[in-house]
Amino acid sequence: MSAAQVPSRAAARPPLGRALLISSRPLSWVNTAYPFAAAYLLAGGGVDWRLIVGTLFFLVPYNLAMYGTNDVFDYASDLLNPRKGGAEGAVLPPSLHRPALQWAWASCVPFAVALVAGGTPLSWGVLAVSLFAVAAYSVPRLRFKERPVLDSITSSTHFVSPAAYGLALAGGIPAPPALAVLAAFFLWGMASHAFGAVQDIGPDREAGIGSIATLFGARATVRLAVMLYLAAGALLLVLVPISEGPARFAGLLALPYAASAAPFWSVTDRSAEQTRAGWRRFLWLNYVTGFLVTLLLISVWMHL
Repeated sequence: MSAAQVPSRAAARPPLGRALLISSRPLSWVNTAYPFAAAYLLAGGGVDWRLIVGTLFFLVPYNLAMYGTNDVFDYASDLLNPRKGGAEGAVLPPSLHRPALQWAWASCVPFAVALVAGGTPLSWGVLAVSLFAVAAYSVPRLRFKERPVLDSITSSTHFVSPAAYGLALAGGIPAPPALAVLAAFFLWGMASHAFGAVQDIGPDREAGIGSIATLFGARATVRLAVMLYLAAGALLLVLVPISEGPARFAGLLALPYAASAAPFWSVTDRSAEQTRAGWRRFLWLNYVTGFLVTLLLISVWMHL
């Protein structure tokens, strides 16, 4: 991006509502709401107010807090990042920073209060960890996103913790297969964050931001992501018992992600931006995989 382009992007001031919508990443809403709802129902929770409130919370407010906070504190680097300003994140002008943070976190309060009222000490602890990870990833001083490897761990927590919270809220006792699913999901989340970070190596280094990709380099990070995807799939194939019926094939769903990242096996730091094509495939692959996971969950539910 040229120097002339940066001021024009900085000067743009979209209406607050539109900015908040873009900042919440609508394409990713389902990635947090779905794990919560599925885990809650499979752990024995019913179609009750806690399911509805929790699903709505993890659908919009949670994502607005997570991504909106990130957009505020990543403003300087986002100006240099050509993929920001659309479906993959807003470039929030400074005049919107304070209202964006206020709306993002204020929207979480009524949901959190209701969920705490309907929960248990265990569910309170899981929810606290989840919200801490959301804030710690982006806020100054903590800035886990600039701590290589911890950035991928924290990002994965963003997506696994709603599922863990669903289990805790429903009062379910995690059986080994459930723990295997959470562990595999965590490896998948780390792989996805690491792979996504590769495309931003240039803008991140220019802005002085560290990440797992800037530490290991593009080639090693892509290879790590592929191996983590395969490890997630192998974990499910080994630890989910045959008695679970079609669910034993869930591990195969990691293969399309590994296959999507594998073409960039030998990418270099100079060509790291090419991985953006793989990241775009990842965004839509989530919907296809989500559909298949739904079918598997239905089959599991029928066997309960």
